[in-house]
Amino acid sequence: MRPNRLFESTDPDVVRDLIRRNPWGTLVSSTANGLVASHYPILNDEDAPDLTVLTHVGQPDDQIHDFGDREMLLIVQGRHGYISPSWYVDEPMPVPTWNFSVAHCYGVPQVLGADENYEVLSRLVEHFERHVDEPVLLERAWADPIAQRTVGIRLPITRFECKVKLSQNKNDETRRRVIEALRAPGPYSDPELAEEMERELRAAT
Repeated sequence: MRPNRLFESTDPDVVRDLIRRNPWGTLVSSTANGLVASHYPILNDEDAPDLTVLTHVGQPDDQIHDFGDREMLLIVQGRHGYISPSWYVDEPMPVPTWNFSVAHCYGVPQVLGADENYEVLSRLVEHFERHVDEPVLLERAWADPIAQRTVGIRLPITRFECKVKLSQNKNDETRRRVIEALRAPGPYSDPELAEEMERELRAAT
C-alpha cells in the first residue's frame, strides 16, 4: 500500500480487531504458475502470543497455492464507503474520497494435521453459529469426511501493513457531518462505517 503516516497503524491489536469485525480474508500466493488468490473465513488464534491467523482451504486450493516455505499475503478488508465532498465544512479542496480499513498481513503458512484442522474447523463453525437461535456444531460422525476435503492453515504474521482511513485529515466538524450523512438514508448510507468513524473520533479527543 502507498505509505501514509496519518492513516497507518503499527499496532497488532488494531489488526486483531479488524479480523474480529471482518472475519473474511483473501489469501494470495506467488507460485510457479503466477499469482493465485482464494477467499476464506479467518479467525485470530487467541492462544498465540503474537498475531496469528487460523483458516482453511478446500482441496485442491492447497495444491493451487502450493503451500511451502514461501511467504503468502492475507488481505483483510474492513468497512469502506464513498465520502461525498458535499458533506464537508469549509474544505479548501472539496474532492471526493473513500474511507476504509485494510490490513496486508504476511507470513509463511503452516499446514495443519488432520486433528488440528478439525479443531480449527470446529472453532470457525462455533464462532459463527453461536449467534443463531439453534446452533449446529460439527460432530465427528458426519463432519469427518467433510473435514478431510479441507486443509487447515495457521498463519503466523511476521509483518503487516495496516491503514485505517476515516477522515482523520478533516476538521472535527466535517468528520461529524460525514458521520451524520453516513447514518442518514441515502445512496451512500452506511451506519456501520459511521460507527467506526465515531469510535476513531472519540479515541482522538
